[in-house]
Amino acid sequence: MLRIFFFIALALGISSCSSYRPAQDDFHKSLVGPYVLDSGDRIRLIVFNQEELNKEYTVDQSGYISVPLIGSVAARGKQTSELSKMIAQMLSNGYVRNPDVSVEIVQYRPFFIMGEVTTAGQYSYVTGMTVQTAVAIAGGFTPRAQQQTVDITRQLNGKILTGAVNLTTPVRPGDTIYVRERLF
Repeated sequence: MLRIFFFIALALGISSCSSYRPAQDDFHKSLVGPYVLDSGDRIRLIVFNQEELNKEYTVDQSGYISVPLIGSVAARGKQTSELSKMIAQMLSNGYVRNPDVSVEIVQYRPFFIMGEVTTAGQYSYVTGMTVQTAVAIAGGFTPRAQQQTVDITRQLNGKILTGAVNLTTPVRPGDTIYVRERLF
C-alpha cells in the first residue's frame, strides 16, 4: 500500500512540475486573420503625385507614425488598408485634393527567441517562418533543450497569450519564443 501511495505522489509531483500549457483557440486563429501593424513595423507610404510625402516610416513605441502636414497618425492595431484610408481622409482636410494613398509593409517587426538555443536574441521576421525555422536562425537547440514543444508569447487584441506549440507552428512578427530545458 505504501508503494502505491509513493507512485501516486511521484506521478502528481511530476505532473505539477510540467509547464505545458496548450495554446488557446484564439492563439491559433491569429495565424489566419489579417495582419495588423504594431511597434517596430516599417511601412512605405505612397501618396500619388505628392513626392514629398512618399517615404518609409517606422511605427514607434507608442504605435504612431509622424506624417508631414498631418502629424502623428495612430497605426497600431490597423491593417494597411485601414491606415491608407485614414491618412487619405486626413490629407483631404485641406492639404491634398482627392489623395490616392497606398501603405505597404517594408519590414515586419522582429521576433524574439530565448531559452535553450545557441544564440538567443532578436531577429528579423521572415514570411512563412515556423518555430523550427526560428530555432535554426538562432543557431539551433542547445544539448539541454526540450525539442518537442516550445512556448510562444503573442499579443492578440490587447491581451498577451502564452501557449505551448510544436515546431511546425507558424511564427508571427513580434512573437517571443521560449525553448524550455528538458528535465532528463
